[in-house]
Amino acid sequence: MIKSCAFSGHRILDDNFDIKVLDREIKQLIDGGTEIFYCGMARGFDLIAAECVLKYKKKYALKLIACIPCLDQTKYYSHADKFRYKKILCYCDDKIIVAPDYYDGCMQERNKIMVDRADAVLAYLSRKSGGTYFTVNYAEKQGKKIILINEKSPL
Repeated sequence: MIKSCAFSGHRILDDNFDIKVLDREIKQLIDGGTEIFYCGMARGFDLIAAECVLKYKKKYALKLIACIPCLDQTKYYSHADKFRYKKILCYCDDKIIVAPDYYDGCMQERNKIMVDRADAVLAYLSRKSGGTYFTVNYAEKQGKKIILINEKSPL
């Protein structure tokens, strides 16, 4: 049984990204007993996944945990994404902060923390580079269940 799940996906999503597929996978996880979701709070996939979980928190006893690499994570976010981030953060049940200030490697450290705490990783992966690729490979090495929501994953 998957009790906890971490999210990982690209900041810029391909045209084939389908929020309905993401929503359906999250609902299936909830129906299967998943109660805790770890979100890295990055633009793109992470924020969308967090919003999906928040929708279900109204009906189910779920926990959304924000895993924040550094306190100035939103420094380069658009105004709209900063607003979404702050709103999501208000509804999170807990926050894990890796470092007060950005340092080279804090994003990867955040990803490792999420994978280490979760039973599974729900990912949108479309290229063999970047943080999501690192996270999925790390999760695989740790023996975690990987759920890829796109058909054209490079794995």
